Amino acid sequence: QLQLVESGGGLVQPGGSLRVSCAASGFQKDYYAIGWFRQAPGKEREGVSCISSSGSSTNYADSVKGRFTISRDNANNTVYLQMNSLKPEDTAVYYCVATRSPLFSLCRLTGTWIYWGQGTQVTVSS
Repeated sequence: QLQLVESGGGLVQPGGSLRVSCAASGFQKDYYAIGWFRQAPGKEREGVSCISSSGSSTNYADSVKGRFTISRDNANNTVYLQMNSLKPEDTAVYYCVATRSPLFSLCRLTGTWIYWGQGTQVTVSS
């Protein structure tokens, strides 16, 4: 079964940068789209970004577009979310998510994500 483990969260000052990682295992012969969701206290989970199985298609929430970059290293079964120009409102638990997806399919944040990691805390504060 697919497992997702996040790392790289922490405390960063506004305007700073942070990179969170998602290590995946159990891919076997299946293809997966990978994404990042986040949840702040008292708020609903929000889709942040996703990347297709092939890595050729990406999507971003409007709130992070231009600041965050998702990438995929299939050789190491790892997905990264590079977060730049961080704002206090980016503070949340960030979850790595995945779902089976054909190799040539696009990813979409509005879709159903079956697999979830445990999350990593990102705090943006001075």
